Amino acid sequence: MNEQTRTHLFNFSALFILGGVVIFALHWWIAPYLFAVGAAGMALCQMTRPVKDLSIRQRRLQRFNVMASILMVAASTLMFNNRNEWIACMTVAAIFMTYSAFASDSADKG
Repeated sequence: MNEQTRTHLFNFSALFILGGVVIFALHWWIAPYLFAVGAAGMALCQMTRPVKDLSIRQRRLQRFNVMASILMVAASTLMFNNRNEWIACMTVAAIFMTYSAFASDSADKG
């Protein structure tokens, strides 16, 4: 998968995840499906990213992103089962992704 395709898939997946969370608050039946498609797309983006030319720090941050993607897939499973633990999984995934975004930005500058 080339970088442009991965970027587009990542953006659409993020919109689906956000849409799934917002629609879940409105109690619509389609929310878990949107969230699951977004989580699967996000996991696909993170797991197909090449790590061969990355530094050790960037590889570690990539592992954080992969763990966050796996947590989002788990959150979608919990969402389908009408369990509220999906919120905790999603929160931890968001913390991992936020940390990795800020840390990778500072690693690129320094």
